[in-house]
Amino acid sequence: MVDVLQKIQAMLTAKSRDLDSIEHTLTDGYAHALSLEAEKWRLERRLTEVAQGIEGGDTQAKTRELSSLADRLDGNQGELETLRGVLADLRRHADGVRVAS
Repeated sequence: MVDVLQKIQAMLTAKSRDLDSIEHTLTDGYAHALSLEAEKWRLERRLTEVAQGIEGGDTQAKTRELSSLADRLDGNQGELETLRGVLADLRRHADGVRVAS
């Protein structure tokens, strides 16, 4: 994710006017956002599975897994929010480039 964010920030800082490059970066960013969404859904599904089965078995191990899943889900959500924010900035920049063309 760091690469995508760095690329977007570089485009915004440089005020790039290369619309093709901006659109390509937006596409890469949106693809990464979709990947983060899919991971979020997997984590949520696993969290639900572990929570539903906590009474049947090693509760200590399941509690540790729940904690780990919650931490990963929280980090994932933070990354997704950050990425969506910079993608919105880049989309506005692309719109400005289109208007100026």
